[in-house]
Amino acid sequence: MIYITGDTHSDFSRFNEDNFPIQTEMTKDDYVIICGDFGGVWTFEEESSREKEMLDWLDSRNFTTLFVDGNHENYTRLYSYPVQEWNGGKVHKIRDSVLHLMRGEVFDIDNKKFFVFGGARSHDIQDGILNLDEEERIYEYRKRGAFFRIRDFSWWDLELPTKEEMENGIRNLEKADYKVDYIISHCCPTNIQSLLSGGRYKKDSLTDYLQEISEKCTFKKWYFGHYHNNKKVNSEFVLLYKDIIPIEYESIF
Repeated sequence: MIYITGDTHSDFSRFNEDNFPIQTEMTKDDYVIICGDFGGVWTFEEESSREKEMLDWLDSRNFTTLFVDGNHENYTRLYSYPVQEWNGGKVHKIRDSVLHLMRGEVFDIDNKKFFVFGGARSHDIQDGILNLDEEERIYEYRKRGAFFRIRDFSWWDLELPTKEEMENGIRNLEKADYKVDYIISHCCPTNIQSLLSGGRYKKDSLTDYLQEISEKCTFKKWYFGHYHNNKKVNSEFVLLYKDIIPIEYESIF
């Protein structure tokens, strides 16, 4: 049994039994996949008491939580977790049953093949990226409600993939003959993003990379988050936010 949902931003209330009652029938061999902006690894230098409580609670659910990264993650800490081999690909182990699916990996999950690729360009940085030592400017920007982030505190260069991560994805897809059952990402290919936003969001290196993959790869469904909506874009692409749906379910909305 595999379910999938969109951005959580460290709010895991959708996974309590009242909101997600099917979990009473699930086991750790069943999965919930989060399409980026997990947010459970966020506090600045180390795991806070609140973060620990949330992650432990998530780990206590009847299912196993899997997630790709989004643009709102603390990459310094996320990438510091132990790397393990799991179901054919590499993961960061956050808890025994809370796993970060690393970029460009191919996983065998419940006899289905998944290609995953997290990351996205932030849409809330119109006024720029500041450094932690720019205290006066940070105060000024906050006072006037500017759209900005602070490097390595609330924004990381690694929101967009490295050359090595993109090359890793291509190598793994080549090994799979560019055939997978599902693709999971945070943002989406350039043409799908343009269709969703009417040109509001501009293409970047990652959306173009995903565009190339969408044109080369054979897949049943592509699930993604990032754009804070629930929408079946077409027969292949599904945008998710707060809804939790079975991955095989076709009549989505």
